[in-house]
Amino acid sequence: MANITRFSPIEDAFDELFRGFFVRPVSFEGQNAPAQFRVDVTENDNAYRVHAEIPGVKKEDIHITIDGEHVAISAEVKKEKDVKDGERLLRAERYYGKVYRAFTLDQPVDEATAQAKYHNGVLEVTLPKRAAVAAKRITVQ
Repeated sequence: MANITRFSPIEDAFDELFRGFFVRPVSFEGQNAPAQFRVDVTENDNAYRVHAEIPGVKKEDIHITIDGEHVAISAEVKKEKDVKDGERLLRAERYYGKVYRAFTLDQPVDEATAQAKYHNGVLEVTLPKRAAVAAKRITVQ
């Protein structure tokens, strides 16, 4: 017995429009803005710890910049050809391109001792807090 499906391009277009409106977040940044990824930031007395989900990226393609209390993480997901000879691609949903995330912390970070590890698609960045400079009192002579 054959499976028969009803084809209605107008209804399918409206269904996709409403499904996208209520399920996907609306972005006003345009198509050229790099995608974002999920980040958890925790803090203790000595350091900040960042866990970022960046699956499908090689560690050589991840870039972290630190400028005082400003931290930026960017990466590039490269598209690799998965279709072999004789096959054809029916649907492609995996993302490729640049991803970017930047944030500001409450305290400046010591860039010299910051560390980053990447394992199983999760980037873990340890950002030690810069030692606070105590105010120095000067006596007037």
